Amino acid sequence: MNLLIRRHHGSFAPFKLQPTIERDIKSLCKNDLLFDAIHLLNSIPSHKNFTQKPILYATLLQTCTKCQSFNHGLQLHSHVIKTGLETDRFVGNSLLALYFKLSSDFIETQRVFDGLYFKDVVSWTSMISGFIRVGKPRCSLDLFKGMLGLGVEPNGFTLSSVIKACSELGDVNQGRVCHAIVFRLGFDNNHVIASSLIDMYGRNYTPYDARNLFDELLEPDPICWTTVISAFTKNDLFEEALGFFLSILRKHKMSPDSYTFGTILSACANLGRLKQGKEIHSKLITSGIQDNVVVDSSLIDMYGKCGSLNESRQMFDRMSKPNSVSWCALLNGYCQKGDFDTVINLFREIKEVDLYSFGTLIRACAGLASVRQGKEVHCQYLRKHGCRYVIIESALVDLYAKCGSIDFAYKLFKQMEVRNLITWNSIISGFAQNGRGLDAIQMFNDMMNEGMKPDGISFIGVLSGCSHAGLVDEGREYFMIMKKKYGIEGDVAHYSCMVDMLGRAGLIEEAESLIMESRFEDDKSLWTTLLGACSTSSDFIVAERVGKKMMELDPDYHLSYVLLSNVYRAIGRWSESDKIIGVMKERGIQKTLGKSWIDIDV
Repeated sequence: MNLLIRRHHGSFAPFKLQPTIERDIKSLCKNDLLFDAIHLLNSIPSHKNFTQKPILYATLLQTCTKCQSFNHGLQLHSHVIKTGLETDRFVGNSLLALYFKLSSDFIETQRVFDGLYFKDVVSWTSMISGFIRVGKPRCSLDLFKGMLGLGVEPNGFTLSSVIKACSELGDVNQGRVCHAIVFRLGFDNNHVIASSLIDMYGRNYTPYDARNLFDELLEPDPICWTTVISAFTKNDLFEEALGFFLSILRKHKMSPDSYTFGTILSACANLGRLKQGKEIHSKLITSGIQDNVVVDSSLIDMYGKCGSLNESRQMFDRMSKPNSVSWCALLNGYCQKGDFDTVINLFREIKEVDLYSFGTLIRACAGLASVRQGKEVHCQYLRKHGCRYVIIESALVDLYAKCGSIDFAYKLFKQMEVRNLITWNSIISGFAQNGRGLDAIQMFNDMMNEGMKPDGISFIGVLSGCSHAGLVDEGREYFMIMKKKYGIEGDVAHYSCMVDMLGRAGLIEEAESLIMESRFEDDKSLWTTLLGACSTSSDFIVAERVGKKMMELDPDYHLSYVLLSNVYRAIGRWSESDKIIGVMKERGIQKTLGKSWIDIDV
């Protein structure tokens, strides 16, 4: 066998080391001096024998892993096989760790594991966590079951890895099984495992299970507190998250870390609680947590979502090294405010653009309905990332649809290898918005046939499609199954689609009854939609009733007067039309001017 260091020409033949040489090699390995350790090993005459051969090889392999010297580790592996040392437990686990941490091919790691003569809990845990690392959590769970079947008892690291696999799979039932195993083995008060379980319940949309588990802990540590707060924020229970945070400060006198602050700032951002967000910012300063990129990015996001863009930009400008998350938080703030031009200008300043920033920029282009800039961003995305991401491609489908390039959007949709619910909703809504109702309905049916479960946005798209296509019976059917089959309660947008559809078909009284029987009886947007339909209807009695209802709901809303005036004009009642306009002027109500824009190449 060739030696590990080229300037030597001996081999790893068995030899007997003097105790001082053994200690010297181990000492060198302890100080990560791998090359010196190998040099000393190779200086030993080939006719001598080891005294502590397995431990020494295990130490050398571990040092190869620490020094990230995979090539030397491979050569040691070759000699281990020749000398029969692979049967030793410590050598075997050291080999597995070497491949697990340094090999780019996980199949090779699995071969090492399969070839081990002795597999203990450390070996099994390495492979279980390895499958999670390479994106195969299902294989991780299968391996865990095999481990239990052979009578190997898991340790805390094993259980944490398996719980993480359940989180990534979204399998809360399997997670509960793991919870039972944790309880049976007596790990229920282990804070690391408890945090993993709380996180698993939070990620699987059962936040109150996470809360119950937290309440059972005798002395939860800051990590457990942070995890339960995070579980609430992931499930949009921002009030509960804020309450837990205040409990940490007031009752338990704990000092939150940067991750806790970042999580609670996210809750304030989503609640629009600018005042409390500023109070937490003050607490951050007094706690000495400054120039932390995670916390600073959360502050930028909080100020942006609360509409304080000046504070958001000031926070960003004070950062010494803003990262992609910071840039994305700033872009999102401007995008949410509708300042899409600033988003595009800022985007050009970013040196390293990540996928989330691309997503935000595509949203801005969609808001501007700028297909030219959208194509420019599309080209940059292909050039910088090349690979295909369903989130970005779904955003591009939505962009082209909103810019009126529905055929191009559909072409991109057909080319996608992976489609999620957002993708389907984008193309369904795109066809509906571009007046191609039949295509929107066809896409909705195709989605159902592929086993994709629709959500509320899916039904907004298909109902809008039915409205544009004049398919009243089909629209009624979709509206009915939305609640009965899928348990989705209709909101204002769904009722607006139905009112528009019935109004276009001249079924004004049915549309009026639908509004009156809903929980949105006093929503002015629905009555506005109905009044707009009345302007093309001959049923002026209903139109008059709807117009007066609108004036009662919002006397200062200019469209109530304008639309009712148009209804009177349509049926030739000019004097009453002029009277309505007169009342509008007497009350000082100004008609809002319409506006539009065009994109000019300069």
